Amino acid sequence: MHRTTLNRYCTSCVWLAFLLFNLSIAANADTALTLKEALTRTLAKNPQLYQYTFIQEATRAQRQTSALRPALELELAAENFAGSNNNKGFDSAETTLALSSVIELGGKREARLSFADARIIQAEWEKKATTLDVLGELTASYIESLATQANIQLAEESLALSQSLLKTVNTRSNKGATPEAEVMRAQAAVARAEIRLAALVERLERQKVRLARFWGDTTPTFSALEGSLFENETSEEFDQLYARVKTSPAIQVLASEARIKDAEVALARTGGRSDLTWRAGIRRFEETGDSAFTAGLSIPLFSKKRNSGEVKTALANRNAVDYARQDLLLRLHAQLFEAYSLRRQSIAAVNKTENEIIPALENALKLTRKAYENGRYRYLDLIAAQEELLATKQARIDAASTALISQALIEKLSSEALNQ
Repeated sequence: MHRTTLNRYCTSCVWLAFLLFNLSIAANADTALTLKEALTRTLAKNPQLYQYTFIQEATRAQRQTSALRPALELELAAENFAGSNNNKGFDSAETTLALSSVIELGGKREARLSFADARIIQAEWEKKATTLDVLGELTASYIESLATQANIQLAEESLALSQSLLKTVNTRSNKGATPEAEVMRAQAAVARAEIRLAALVERLERQKVRLARFWGDTTPTFSALEGSLFENETSEEFDQLYARVKTSPAIQVLASEARIKDAEVALARTGGRSDLTWRAGIRRFEETGDSAFTAGLSIPLFSKKRNSGEVKTALANRNAVDYARQDLLLRLHAQLFEAYSLRRQSIAAVNKTENEIIPALENALKLTRKAYENGRYRYLDLIAAQEELLATKQARIDAASTALISQALIEKLSSEALNQ
């Protein structure tokens, strides 16, 4: 391709990329979105969290049902009618109208209420645990989007360096100091920088849509994200963080599960206590026109023996919860330490890269460029210095986003922000 044609093509790609970016901003002409605003919108409108409103309503309604006492039953019975001989028709019939119900023994109603209360508490802790999961996922997505914004700025810097280099190479080529092949390579570098910039702009648009779905929107109404990847403060010691993990909603869900299993054991044991069924009524004798009261009691036999299997099952399930809690604590300990260590490592890498490595590479690039312009360095030396600087800045962005994502995980596990 001719140099002039390629230059025009590169320039067109640049304008196309920035035109797409500006059109995107114009379409979403709202103010920049902060993490606090995103969290607030998610808490107010997230469908996954809103469903717990109905779950809590259901558990409270179940408690109302559990609080009910056994119902009264009205019974009408007729005997000795429509038979043969003296029992033809209703002349010898005996009609009984009776009420009956059950007298619960062994604290069954109290056990049902304890079980229902435990279910209500568990639903509340499950909502808190799910809220932390959703907000943690939102925060991670927000950080990834911030990293993309930082990468767009880096891509713009890369494009500017490539364009400046192309200008320098053209100047040297016009003087006969640089071969035509180097000019073509510099033009190709500009085109690659434009492609990367356009790809990052599109990635940010996709990430905005993913963020908006946390509060139920399908189209983002914000143009950019507000925040910095490079703001990290000293966190608490690991032991302090782990102490909070032990009381986090994830652990409390299992604690409430243990209370539910305790209630199930109590319910199973009360099932071994037989209930009394009473019956009282009045009977009329059609043959004589007389009437009389009737009454009765009944109680099941051997109910404790028949219920022993349910008690053993409930006890086994209850004991399993304790080991599940131990297993969860071990897993949370490992996750917390990994995030804690990775955050500390990443912050150290960011600080060293920012304070020592990048200034040295920027100075090296200036010296290399000056030497190249004076004919003392090759084109490849200048490209290598430029790419090394850009790669180091990219590593700084990656380390900063890793530190923030690790911080978000720590906050999720400990149920509390690190920097209060």
